[in-house]
Amino acid sequence: MPRRLKWHALAVAAATATTALLTFGAPSDANAAVPTTIPLKFTNNSGRSEPVYIYDLGTLLSTGQQGWADANGTFHAWPAGGNPPTPAPDASITGPANGQSMTIRMPKFSGRIYFSYGQKLDFRLTTGGLVQPAVQNPSDPNRNILFNWSEYTLNDSGLWINSTQVDMFSAPYAVGVQLADGSTKNTGHLKTGGYTGFFNALRGQPGGWANLIQTRSDGTVLRALAPGHGIEAGALPGTVMDDYVNRVWQKYSSSTLTVTPFTDQPNTKYFGRVSGDVMNFTNSAGAVVTSFQKPDSDSIFGCYKRLDAPNDLVRGPISRTLCAGFNRSTLLTNPNQPDTSSASFYQDTVTNQYARKIHAQMADGKAYAFAFDDVGNYESLVHDGNPQQAYVTLDPFN
Repeated sequence: MPRRLKWHALAVAAATATTALLTFGAPSDANAAVPTTIPLKFTNNSGRSEPVYIYDLGTLLSTGQQGWADANGTFHAWPAGGNPPTPAPDASITGPANGQSMTIRMPKFSGRIYFSYGQKLDFRLTTGGLVQPAVQNPSDPNRNILFNWSEYTLNDSGLWINSTQVDMFSAPYAVGVQLADGSTKNTGHLKTGGYTGFFNALRGQPGGWANLIQTRSDGTVLRALAPGHGIEAGALPGTVMDDYVNRVWQKYSSSTLTVTPFTDQPNTKYFGRVSGDVMNFTNSAGAVVTSFQKPDSDSIFGCYKRLDAPNDLVRGPISRTLCAGFNRSTLLTNPNQPDTSSASFYQDTVTNQYARKIHAQMADGKAYAFAFDDVGNYESLVHDGNPQQAYVTLDPFN
């Protein structure tokens, strides 16, 4: 099975947020032993004068405890939270000024590297754990703070670190890893002018897409919400993908959608046909293996609900393929999925315009604009089994 991202949402008591963790399956090859911590070089090339604050938050893989790491990579477990949520301890690390770098240590976490400009983030604790920012909620205390984050897993098999726009597009940055031979791999850099180019393109897109942009009272552009969060916030119509879904359902009422979810298993195929509001998938023996209710826009953008993708060998792989096909609008033009030719992505008038415009502005074309953007290897992720150093680079806004 190809390595893939698995997004897990942990509901918490507060209505303001969810906690998301990034985890990866075990690799198929043996790797050199990874030390308890590795260096993370954090570079500020933003061109901004505000102070930067860094947070390394996650789950300690050796114990399953939630907590944070200080600049030395020392783990600190969160104390018990409450209901209503109580303030979390200050886990911030003062970051480098513009034009400077600093090095901190990363422990074996599955978690996030947050960074904010000008103001520390407000984290709270419930009885269920950490409440992370959810700025689609106008009352979230971090709503008017400029911030972003990277997600990573560091374990005995290596480092996976990505730049992500699954929840929002905001302060630009790139990630990287140094290999044992001294070379580096990086991803996440925008094209020259890509930051403003993305927001200008979103403003020019009819149909409510411009409403995803959030600004501060002083005029500072803070972010664009991902479309699923935009629906939740009432910024984007919940019917925005309905026309495409209806056409897909009509097409596969009289023809077959073939899904070959594993590149290394070309003979593993599933066949989808629509009956009423349900798409049933059969295996090569003709047995129904899973079924999907007709998805709404939120299910498509979030790759969940009616497109839930459990970590199994059948429904999950089919669902992630459908999710990519809906977001990229390739299901009508290609009955054999996944379609991994980027030239065919986002060509329908009804598509994930947010994802389309992000990919158009990335220097390497790679991004995590929706949860299964790794279908076809279009994700902004770097990995190495013997990482010598990780990198996070804050990029210019212009």
